[in-house]
Amino acid sequence: MSQEPEPLVKCLVWDLDNTLWQGTLLEDGEVHLADELRTVVTTLDQRGILQSVASKNEHDDAWQRLEALGIAEYFVHPQIGWSAKSGSVRTIADELSFAHNTIAFIDDQPAERAEVAFHLPEVRCYSADQATALVDLPEFSPATVTVDARRRREMYQAGLRRKSTQASYDGPDEDFLRSLEMEVRIGRATDADLSRVEELTLRTSQMNATGVHYSDATLRGLLDSPDHEVLVTTVSDRFGPHGAVGVLLLERHEKVWQLKLLATSCRVVTYGIGTVILNWLIDQAARAGVHLAADFRATRRNRMMDIAYRFAGFEEQDCQCGAALAPEDDITRLHLLPSRRPAPDTMRLTAPDL
Repeated sequence: MSQEPEPLVKCLVWDLDNTLWQGTLLEDGEVHLADELRTVVTTLDQRGILQSVASKNEHDDAWQRLEALGIAEYFVHPQIGWSAKSGSVRTIADELSFAHNTIAFIDDQPAERAEVAFHLPEVRCYSADQATALVDLPEFSPATVTVDARRRREMYQAGLRRKSTQASYDGPDEDFLRSLEMEVRIGRATDADLSRVEELTLRTSQMNATGVHYSDATLRGLLDSPDHEVLVTTVSDRFGPHGAVGVLLLERHEKVWQLKLLATSCRVVTYGIGTVILNWLIDQAARAGVHLAADFRATRRNRMMDIAYRFAGFEEQDCQCGAALAPEDDITRLHLLPSRRPAPDTMRLTAPDL
């Protein structure tokens, strides 16, 4: 078990002229996409790595060319215009809610790469002559490719349709949530789920309570432990599946349940899924007559998780139940005496009794 590993690339941002395609669109009129680069695009997509565009071009002309080449569908939040590349990359990261150190940028112009590196030092920059080798680099090579990873782009594109629908929705947020017909399922992880669970602990930084990566082998060992629960949350709605969006690792003691890890995907934060998971767990603990203790370890990115715990009622306090828990370096223990919590009324929740 290691802490804060070097993150995989979650989104590659392409320049177009003489990078993704051969030629300069405004000067040459006709540009060409090499078969090798088409393969790079499709391979990264199959690995669950999102792709976007930051290009200085006329938007309509460039997008029409991407459509003619048959690859426009692979790019989310494309930024095509005449603004600085760093601003375009920042916009893409913000739209995706991705940390800058999970973004990569590729461009044939050293000056453009330097401009991005100066303003966004955590973004990894690559020259165009590295394009065909990207698929062989470790940061673009997840150890496992899950079902959710292979359809990640489709899930993000479905998310854009949700966002567009919400923007045009005239009514309370609660009514919009009900209109999504959202189904939340919390279940005990199976062997088949473990690769998705491990991926969540690797990819999630803002909504990971400890920043700890649990390997497939570690999680597999916990599945057979009578003192542990490894739970995975999946979500779907009328637009399609969100996939696996949350993982919860719980260790049972006689009078206290220790929440050792809670990690949820940033893409479901606005729907309050983390609150749904916490309220369900608090209700289960109240039914069982035990205290709850949640482990929290501050990282550069996870202040939102600290806020979520405290909003749910967890706080630092001297608690006799803590005597049953082994101390851990850099871990803050947040305690809660649970009370019954109602089920959500904006979505359907299916979950086990613990």
